[in-house]
Amino acid sequence: MTGFDRGLARDSAELLRVKRLELSSLTIPAGRGWSPLNEKVAEALDGHPAGIGEVVKRLVTVQDILDELPPSRAANRVSAFNELYLKITRRVETALVTGVNSPDFLELLDVEFAKRYFDALTLWNNDDEQTPDVWEVLFKRAGDVQMSRLAAAMLGVNAHINHDLALALIGTWNELGAPEAGDEMIHPDYLLVNEIFYEEIPPLRRGFATRWQLELDEFVGPLDDWSQRILVTVTRARAWDQARRLWLLRHDTEDFEQARRTMDRAASLLAEWAIVGDRLVSHTGSGVTLSWRLLRRLLTTPEADR
Repeated sequence: MTGFDRGLARDSAELLRVKRLELSSLTIPAGRGWSPLNEKVAEALDGHPAGIGEVVKRLVTVQDILDELPPSRAANRVSAFNELYLKITRRVETALVTGVNSPDFLELLDVEFAKRYFDALTLWNNDDEQTPDVWEVLFKRAGDVQMSRLAAAMLGVNAHINHDLALALIGTWNELGAPEAGDEMIHPDYLLVNEIFYEEIPPLRRGFATRWQLELDEFVGPLDDWSQRILVTVTRARAWDQARRLWLLRHDTEDFEQARRTMDRAASLLAEWAIVGDRLVSHTGSGVTLSWRLLRRLLTTPEADR
């Protein structure tokens, strides 16, 4: 007995969807897809990668395509996430060589993880309504230059960790078996990826940040790095726990799908709130920067008046 209430989960998923749509006034573009490069995307994503080396190659190809998509060279917002994902995957590939407890587990997890992202890109390219809601939040804003590249990258991280990761763990355990309680081999390898996130996100955050976000980052000092470290720790630990709960439902297709949908809807609502926060920071930053420049101009005496 799992104690799963399908009706309650369904009601929760519907409420989460309603709340998300209340936050977002942006409709899905007519005809999902990565126009005008739909065929290139379809070709690049045909089939599934067999190992982490193939994942890296495919991410490089996808990066090249995304960088050519509208609104302009390298301005597509999905490319911001793909860039981060490629860096982290390369680091995981290196870790497999330098030494982990269970390289088979970590490589298979990386492949299962990548499948979910590539499948979401493919579903969107095919104008398929089954595209997960949490990926839809990012994909439909691919050309939204009002949203910072930093926020776009974080939307992808949210989708990857709060939706895809638990499903990737299920896919991995289906192949290798679920770890027993107190397992000391697999879980440390899972946590190793946390360290990679800790190292890669701060420089990426500063590289993608607007001028105002950089000023704010400098003002708070190490607080941003510390808070993001905590966020990565908590969300990836939660994904492991979610996978454990989903694992109990794996033999009931309807229960499993309803649980997945609820997880998806919760992550998509979180994504919409993140966009609201990004808009607020951006607009506040513009106002503060303008006010500061005006104040400086008023307080600075021109040389001619001295």
